[in-house]
Amino acid sequence: MLKAFKYRIYPTTEQKVLLAKSFGCCRWFYNFALNLTNETYKATGKSLSQNEIINKLPELKKEFEWLTEVPSQALQQVALDLSSAFLNFFEKRAKFPKFKKKGNKQSVRFPQGIKLDGDYLTLPKLKKVYCKVSRLPEGKLKSVTVSLTPSGKYFASCLYDDGVDLPKQNSEGKAVGIDLGIKDFAITSDGSKYGNPNHYRKYEQMLAKKQKRLAKKQKGSNNRNKARKAVAKVHEKITRCREDFLHKLSRKLVDENQVIVVENLAVKNHKLAKSISDCGWGQFCTMLKYKAEWEGKYYIEVDRFFPSSKTCNNCLNQLDSLSLDIRSWQCPKCGTIHDRDINAAINIRDEGLRLLAVGHIASASGERVRPSKGTAFVRHRSVKEESPITPQG
Repeated sequence: MLKAFKYRIYPTTEQKVLLAKSFGCCRWFYNFALNLTNETYKATGKSLSQNEIINKLPELKKEFEWLTEVPSQALQQVALDLSSAFLNFFEKRAKFPKFKKKGNKQSVRFPQGIKLDGDYLTLPKLKKVYCKVSRLPEGKLKSVTVSLTPSGKYFASCLYDDGVDLPKQNSEGKAVGIDLGIKDFAITSDGSKYGNPNHYRKYEQMLAKKQKRLAKKQKGSNNRNKARKAVAKVHEKITRCREDFLHKLSRKLVDENQVIVVENLAVKNHKLAKSISDCGWGQFCTMLKYKAEWEGKYYIEVDRFFPSSKTCNNCLNQLDSLSLDIRSWQCPKCGTIHDRDINAAINIRDEGLRLLAVGHIASASGERVRPSKGTAFVRHRSVKEESPITPQG
């Protein structure tokens, strides 16, 4: 099983210079390879393979001698990263690869000549770098990715293989449906509601002040660079707070449940774009997915078009429409009064159990087909009666 552990490192002045050269060379080679691949495709209709890109390195090093100052494995890794980027694009997991910019987060990966021993991380040509190790992982160190944040902090992400296979998935236990929202971040099928911390809104005024100061500084000056780092630190603070909340909540839900069902979201709302971005739904679902896989539990995504909010979880009667301002409603058929979000979470849970029972597990990157009205709800009811899984709560 592969697991990554992220540590903060404190390189010396000489090591910072070499890392800066490594960041620059890898960024330049990535942009060169991306441009060459695009031009080759336009001219011949064929793209370049990973080996063809790597074979360009010897002649490039003769033309640009500064490429020889960084570890060759790091440059070869760039070709692998570009190939992965194109693969993700063709499989519709990501957008088309973009050219890297110097002002963004910088990174370089070392696949060989690496070792983590105590408080020191050994890297090619940099030798020993002081590393703040919170816990020493077990297993074989596969690669180390060193990154530089816009605020000037260095981190090392160490990928370990512990040699343990993923546990076999078991569906016996408690199942929970999760409805994600803005006012309440997560609403579960057992009636629990987790409020939205609104991390960005909390620091929005502070961020605006820092950005205002940055806008007044002269471009290229040291004062502008200081102001830029001040803005970056506020963004990092927001990110850390959000990740802390998402990690704790995802860990709680995975520990308490055996089957976790969420809705596959594709939200495009310009009026709520800032609030939706502040929630971090995608990151939260990613955390739920890998944590569930590590413990042999099921993570299921329900089709985004599934009418969870306007379907009565008691009699399965579906309303024709239900506007967002209605937070509770009464079923006209059976008379049950529903809390909109809790009802949606229950329906999401039951639909996930139905998918699990019939063997159609939705994946995070799989395509969805809109279910036909009527048929899905008949099967939805049968799962409640015939599924071997007994949902609790």
